[in-house]
Amino acid sequence: MDTGRSPRFGYRLWSYLVNATEIRLASRPHGVPTLENFEIADVEIPVPGDGQILVRNQVLSVDPYMRGRMSSAKSYAEPYEVGKVMHGGAVGEVLESTVDGFRPGDIVLHGLGWRSHAVVDAKHAVKVDPEAAPVTAYLGVLGMTGLTAYAGLLDVAEFKEGDTVFVSGAAGAVGSVVGQLAKLKGAKRVIGSAGTDDKVKWLTDELGFDAAFNYKDAPVVEQLRAAAPEGIDVYFDNVGGEHLEAAIDSINLHGRMAICGMISVYNNTEPAAAPRNLASIIAKRFTMRGMLVGDHFALQPQFVKEVAPLVSSGELKYSETIVDGIRNAPQAFLDLLDGANTGKMLVRV
Repeated sequence: MDTGRSPRFGYRLWSYLVNATEIRLASRPHGVPTLENFEIADVEIPVPGDGQILVRNQVLSVDPYMRGRMSSAKSYAEPYEVGKVMHGGAVGEVLESTVDGFRPGDIVLHGLGWRSHAVVDAKHAVKVDPEAAPVTAYLGVLGMTGLTAYAGLLDVAEFKEGDTVFVSGAAGAVGSVVGQLAKLKGAKRVIGSAGTDDKVKWLTDELGFDAAFNYKDAPVVEQLRAAAPEGIDVYFDNVGGEHLEAAIDSINLHGRMAICGMISVYNNTEPAAAPRNLASIIAKRFTMRGMLVGDHFALQPQFVKEVAPLVSSGELKYSETIVDGIRNAPQAFLDLLDGANTGKMLVRV
């Protein structure tokens, strides 16, 4: 009897009892995505080849940048293909391996999420220690999310002790870490915006922001002026649009802006106009720098060394919004775009 044994490690007897589930891009959205843009497919569990491992995904990352990849427009990340599986960060358990460095039972971080089972090139998988931190943390505060916040604040925005910092989308996975890091490193004042009163309360009462406001309550420019009467030195942008204009209005001479995301314009069907007050850059001589976390991987060891103890001690807090069931991943993504999450949005397979 052929048991389906892999070349080195693992057996496939279990594979006769289960199927794999994939989330595919069914069509490209025009404007706001809907559930009709996704397809859920049940398929046979794949078999790893030489140099590969088979991973049963446990947790999937859901991120705003995925909206851009649903479009065919040229960008920094390759568009998803219609009819093919979407992908993103994931943590899972190795079931089979053809590589000496990985064995069944190992927990790994990789980039082939949005499916229950993934065949991953071993060189693109990283072992993580579930005893050192919850596996979800490796997709959030100790993963690319945390590194984005760390690199964006310290390297791109060149934060200095005594700065006043404004963070848009501050209750999200990146923004919440940015604000806390700024406080821990000696910011004079940290201000955040969010979309609900509960999130605003969480920022000030739990995360230590000096001030926060609900951007739906009044014009952002007015609320930011009230929260930062002496202006801001650093702006960390996750939202764009009205928030960016307000930050330009309040930025001090030689201020710095890290432009990480612009979720407010991701569903636009026409290109957004530039900030109406952009000409202020001449008089204020502020700096705007776009950022991609991939440019800052060299900071990963320093980031982990510095931030992991802060997370372990509770000095740096994080929140997760976890949706159960891979079939609910499309709805979790739509909810993310609608601001339903606090902290990192994840799907537990």
